[in-house]
Amino acid sequence: MKYLLSAMLLLAMPALGQQADTTRQATAVLPSASQPEARKKEWFEAVSIRGYMQLRYNRLLETNPQLKCEQCDRSWGDNGGFSFRRIRLIVYGQLHPRVYFYLQPDFASTPGGSNTGQFAQIRDAYFDLGLNATSTWRLRLGQSKVPYGFENMQSSQQRLPLDRNDALNSALANERDLGAFVYWAPASIRKRLATLVSEGLKGSGDYGVVGFGVFNGQAANRSELNNGQHLVARVSYPIQIGSQIIEPGVQAYTGEYTLAKDQLSPRVKVRPDLTYPDDRAAATFVLYPQPFGIQAEYNVGRGPEFNASTDSIETRRLHGGYATLSYRARVGQQQFYPFVRGQYYQGGKKHERDARSYSVRELEVGVEWQPVKFFELVPMYTLSSRRFEDLQTKGNRQRGGLLRLQAQLNF
Repeated sequence: MKYLLSAMLLLAMPALGQQADTTRQATAVLPSASQPEARKKEWFEAVSIRGYMQLRYNRLLETNPQLKCEQCDRSWGDNGGFSFRRIRLIVYGQLHPRVYFYLQPDFASTPGGSNTGQFAQIRDAYFDLGLNATSTWRLRLGQSKVPYGFENMQSSQQRLPLDRNDALNSALANERDLGAFVYWAPASIRKRLATLVSEGLKGSGDYGVVGFGVFNGQAANRSELNNGQHLVARVSYPIQIGSQIIEPGVQAYTGEYTLAKDQLSPRVKVRPDLTYPDDRAAATFVLYPQPFGIQAEYNVGRGPEFNASTDSIETRRLHGGYATLSYRARVGQQQFYPFVRGQYYQGGKKHERDARSYSVRELEVGVEWQPVKFFELVPMYTLSSRRFEDLQTKGNRQRGGLLRLQAQLNF
């Protein structure tokens, strides 16, 4: 019996070995019940923060302290000193392949009629919804830049001259409003638009090849004052030609603008409903600086404007534009952008007192110096002739020159 049991064990050993191998293979293929699954990414891990600060001084070599520009920079001229022009903190993120959000407050705002600064105020608060799988079609809802004018949409963090031009910026105070906008661009063009910013070519950002929408028309952070909305449309395409990129574009908007009562002088004559046509169209041409750059825009239209001969606010024609020539030079890790801009504008500024009437001729020469990507310094000399008059300042025409300085921190 002993010898029989030994023989049976010897015969069974190969089968037991095969069973053990099969068990080991199964163990290697099937995951252990105790092995943790891949961790799900939380929404806040898709959120990023960035921003910038601008500190200015505008009084060097000043020849006329009465030369001012309310919409440009309120620290121009008499009683001006060091000032924060912008303190921006931007929170943004792609929460889902089809859902993106962007929130930008400014901590350098000054309430109207106040001499106290550094108040927080919303500049952008919007979200994008991808209308197809690749989000080449996007719906933007909230307060954002209105797609009118390349320089209007170009971030102040990117722009070379210290302020936007009067001609197109007079269309939209702070460049923004509450509304709904649709943007379309192929994936390759969206990538190119992003590269024009990230590579230091002073792009305007991704506002699509085609953009159109509806918005209140009273400007950002202001209540709607009538029952109609503005309509806007824009077409712009960055074209690669060899090593150069050019971007031609056209845009237009139409609507009715209602004057705010607190922006009117007591005896100025106005329409009974305070509402005026507000229509504009503009053309844009950009040659990105590689190394020479050109940026030029011109707009025409009509809107409310103070008429000194009748002491009234009337619907009047407006026109004007600008041209900026620039050069990009790189010395090691440092970058230099010398530039010159000439601008002209004849028309009203509906957001200012009595829809203030303007005639502007201005030349600006400067250079942007970036020793590192976190810091920029811009000295800019301005030669200006400005007529800006309302009922309280009829005949006001100022000429002069000044050297302006801006230090910018990027983070």
